[in-house]
Amino acid sequence: MDNHFFPLANFNIRSRKKRTLMANNITTNNEELKHFIKQHSPLWWWVPEPAKENLSLSAVVEALLIYGSIEDIKNLFGIVGIKKVAAIFYKSTGDRQRSNYPPEILNFFTLYFKRHA
Repeated sequence: MDNHFFPLANFNIRSRKKRTLMANNITTNNEELKHFIKQHSPLWWWVPEPAKENLSLSAVVEALLIYGSIEDIKNLFGIVGIKKVAAIFYKSTGDRQRSNYPPEILNFFTLYFKRHA
């Protein structure tokens, strides 16, 4: 069977969660972001310690915007940049009916990024 014609032939259900967390992580995280992730390690309690430093930027942004303090979010803006965080936020909340963001967080950051990003 040629996998070219059957793209899901090698689909591994166990690695789906890992691929989701690592999606859009084309480049490796810089040392400053790795240190930041390590400081906020409990936010990703289900991810093994060695794999946390390779979390995708979208997973980091989502967790920090939902569960992080104002100081954590300011630090994230300093490391990544507010425009990039806003782009990740808008991409993850786009035209979807379901989002991981609670309505209050979604509303706040939609208004915040419209004004500041």
